[in-house]
Amino acid sequence: MKPFWAPSRSTRAAARTPRGYRAYAVGDIHGRLDLLDVMLAQVECDLADDPPRRALLLFLGDIIDRGPASCQVIERLRTYRHSNLRTVFLMGNHEEVLLRLLAGERGILDSWLKFGGAECLESYGIDPTSIRSMQEGEALAAIKEAVPESHRDFIAGFADTLRFGDYLFVHAGIRPAIDVSMQSQADLRWIRQPFLDDERDHGFVVVHGHTISEEVVERPNRIGIDTGAYRTGILTALVLEGEERRVLSAMAPDGTEPGPN
Repeated sequence: MKPFWAPSRSTRAAARTPRGYRAYAVGDIHGRLDLLDVMLAQVECDLADDPPRRALLLFLGDIIDRGPASCQVIERLRTYRHSNLRTVFLMGNHEEVLLRLLAGERGILDSWLKFGGAECLESYGIDPTSIRSMQEGEALAAIKEAVPESHRDFIAGFADTLRFGDYLFVHAGIRPAIDVSMQSQADLRWIRQPFLDDERDHGFVVVHGHTISEEVVERPNRIGIDTGAYRTGILTALVLEGEERRVLSAMAPDGTEPGPN
């Protein structure tokens, strides 16, 4: 059965978006081109059914690794255009690691291959076994040759955060009690604790991915929307407009292969 989308769920909250704007924030894709295509179709249908004055389509990072089609996801998003959407891409920890490898950084290749890099390489036509058999310098050169410069440049242009009315979009989260301007990139892309369990008011609601949950996690100070697309077959998007929140879900009811943990 082909992937399909689930009906949206709607709630109202005190936090507001900028007047006249709607945002579609998409969680961690991790190489699932099939689910990405379904989600893009759903967003386009939603826009056609109820056009806002202005609309933002934002991706929270980790578009690559783990799933089977990292290369194809990058190309799809790099070339995606819609006349009624402004697209924004945020940097995830997986994009960070790939860029570090492409820059020649040593000592992280084995970890990358273990946590989704092997699947990424396969999407570029490289056998991960051959990479593992090479000397590190040779392996890094082979990876650099395989990944098009246009893909590297596209990922390198990803932002770390976006403030949107009473919301802050970020890949992983923030360090509590530290101003956004002083946050480290490591925290924005990698943090879990103490952010996840912190209950204080940050001055905005943080919308993030990175930490997988079975369903959207909605707290007074944060909303987590990584529903583990690469292993669950569920890609989630949060729709924000005024005080309204809606959830869109693109799902593959069968044929989903678990990825690495």
